[in-house]
Amino acid sequence: MKDGLLTDRQKEVLRFRKQGLTQQQIADIIHTSKANVCTIEKSATENIRRARETLDFLYTLDATHLCTVGSGMDLLEIAPFIYQEAEKIGVKVKYDTISLINKIRDATPERIRARYIKEDIEVYINDEGDLYFG
Repeated sequence: MKDGLLTDRQKEVLRFRKQGLTQQQIADIIHTSKANVCTIEKSATENIRRARETLDFLYTLDATHLCTVGSGMDLLEIAPFIYQEAEKIGVKVKYDTISLINKIRDATPERIRARYIKEDIEVYINDEGDLYFG
Protein backbone atom coordinates (compact mmCIF):
# COMPACT_ATOMS: atom_id res chain seq x y z
CA MET A 1 0.00 0.00 0.00
CA LYS A 2 1.22 3.46 -0.86
CA ASP A 3 1.37 5.81 2.16
CA GLY A 4 2.97 8.77 0.46
CA LEU A 5 4.50 9.55 -2.88
CA LEU A 6 6.80 6.52 -2.76
CA THR A 7 5.82 2.88 -2.73
CA ASP A 8 7.39 0.53 -0.20
CA ARG A 9 9.44 -1.00 -3.02
CA GLN A 10 10.73 2.42 -4.10
CA LYS A 11 11.72 3.22 -0.51
CA GLU A 12 13.49 -0.12 -0.23
CA VAL A 13 15.47 0.43 -3.45
CA LEU A 14 16.43 3.98 -2.44
CA ARG A 15 17.61 2.75 0.98
CA PHE A 16 19.82 0.12 -0.67
CA ARG A 17 21.19 2.68 -3.16
CA LYS A 18 22.00 5.06 -0.30
CA GLN A 19 23.97 2.24 1.30
CA GLY A 20 26.05 2.09 -1.90
CA LEU A 21 24.65 -1.08 -3.42
CA THR A 22 24.54 -1.44 -7.19
CA GLN A 23 21.30 -2.03 -9.04
CA GLN A 24 22.40 -5.62 -9.72
CA GLN A 25 23.10 -6.25 -6.03
CA ILE A 26 19.67 -4.87 -5.14
CA ALA A 27 18.03 -7.00 -7.84
CA ASP A 28 19.65 -10.10 -6.33
CA ILE A 29 18.47 -9.18 -2.82
CA ILE A 30 14.86 -8.43 -3.76
CA HIS A 31 14.66 -11.22 -6.37
CA THR A 32 13.98 -9.18 -9.48
CA SER A 33 15.83 -8.00 -12.55
CA LYS A 34 18.34 -5.16 -12.74
CA ALA A 35 16.06 -3.51 -15.32
CA ASN A 36 13.18 -3.57 -12.84
CA VAL A 37 15.35 -2.02 -10.12
CA CYS A 38 16.34 0.69 -12.62
CA THR A 39 12.67 1.38 -13.39
CA ILE A 40 11.76 1.48 -9.68
CA GLU A 41 14.61 3.87 -8.91
CA LYS A 42 13.77 6.12 -11.86
CA SER A 43 10.10 6.32 -10.81
CA ALA A 44 11.07 7.13 -7.22
CA THR A 45 13.44 9.87 -8.36
CA GLU A 46 10.74 11.37 -10.58
CA ASN A 47 8.22 11.31 -7.71
CA ILE A 48 10.72 13.07 -5.47
CA ARG A 49 11.43 15.70 -8.15
CA ARG A 50 7.71 16.42 -8.58
CA ALA A 51 7.24 16.65 -4.81
CA ARG A 52 10.12 19.15 -4.58
CA GLU A 53 8.60 21.27 -7.34
CA THR A 54 5.27 21.26 -5.51
CA LEU A 55 6.89 22.31 -2.24
CA ASP A 56 8.92 25.00 -4.00
CA PHE A 57 5.68 26.41 -5.39
CA LEU A 58 3.98 26.30 -2.00
CA TYR A 59 6.86 27.95 -0.14
CA THR A 60 7.26 30.72 -2.68
CA LEU A 61 3.56 31.66 -2.76
CA ASP A 62 4.04 34.35 -0.12
CA ALA A 63 7.62 35.15 -1.07
CA THR A 64 9.21 37.66 -3.41
CA HIS A 65 11.92 36.82 -5.92
CA LEU A 66 15.06 38.25 -4.36
CA CYS A 67 17.87 37.36 -6.75
CA THR A 68 19.54 34.71 -8.84
CA VAL A 69 22.71 33.07 -7.58
CA GLY A 70 24.68 32.45 -10.75
CA SER A 71 26.57 29.36 -11.74
CA GLY A 72 30.26 29.57 -10.90
CA MET A 73 29.65 31.60 -7.77
CA ASP A 74 31.57 30.58 -4.63
CA LEU A 75 29.37 29.57 -1.68
CA LEU A 76 31.33 31.94 0.52
CA GLU A 77 30.31 34.89 -1.71
CA ILE A 78 26.61 34.02 -1.67
CA ALA A 79 25.70 35.11 1.87
CA PRO A 80 26.96 38.70 1.50
CA PHE A 81 25.29 38.89 -1.92
CA ILE A 82 21.92 37.73 -0.53
CA TYR A 83 22.17 40.04 2.49
CA GLN A 84 22.86 42.98 0.18
CA GLU A 85 19.90 42.15 -2.08
CA ALA A 86 17.56 41.75 0.91
CA GLU A 87 18.72 45.07 2.34
CA LYS A 88 17.73 46.76 -0.94
CA ILE A 89 14.10 45.70 -0.40
CA GLY A 90 14.13 46.36 3.34
CA VAL A 91 13.92 42.78 4.61
CA LYS A 92 16.36 41.30 7.13
CA VAL A 93 17.46 37.74 6.37
CA LYS A 94 16.92 35.61 9.45
CA TYR A 95 19.98 33.39 8.96
CA ASP A 96 23.61 33.95 9.83
CA THR A 97 26.22 33.16 7.17
CA ILE A 98 26.86 29.53 8.16
CA SER A 99 23.13 28.76 8.51
CA LEU A 100 22.48 30.37 5.15
CA ILE A 101 25.17 28.34 3.39
CA ASN A 102 23.85 25.14 5.01
CA LYS A 103 20.29 26.01 3.99
CA ILE A 104 21.37 26.46 0.36
CA ARG A 105 23.33 23.19 0.43
CA ASP A 106 20.38 21.30 1.92
CA ALA A 107 17.82 22.80 -0.46
CA THR A 108 19.81 22.42 -3.70
CA PRO A 109 22.52 19.77 -3.28
CA GLU A 110 22.37 18.80 -6.96
CA ARG A 111 23.31 22.37 -7.99
CA ILE A 112 26.46 22.57 -5.87
CA ARG A 113 29.87 20.99 -6.40
CA ALA A 114 32.42 21.52 -3.67
CA ARG A 115 32.20 25.29 -2.96
CA TYR A 116 30.78 26.32 -6.31
CA ILE A 117 27.34 26.68 -7.83
CA LYS A 118 26.94 24.44 -10.90
CA GLU A 119 23.55 25.77 -11.98
CA ASP A 120 21.69 29.02 -11.28
CA ILE A 121 19.62 29.10 -8.08
CA GLU A 122 16.62 31.41 -7.74
CA VAL A 123 16.32 32.93 -4.27
CA TYR A 124 12.98 33.98 -2.78
CA ILE A 125 12.34 35.78 0.51
CA ASN A 126 9.20 36.41 2.53
CA ASP A 127 8.44 39.31 4.87
CA GLU A 128 9.79 37.39 7.89
CA GLY A 129 13.21 36.94 6.27
CA ASP A 130 12.78 33.25 5.43
CA LEU A 131 14.57 32.18 2.28
CA TYR A 132 13.49 29.61 -0.31
CA PHE A 133 15.44 28.33 -3.28
CA GLY A 134 14.18 27.21 -6.63
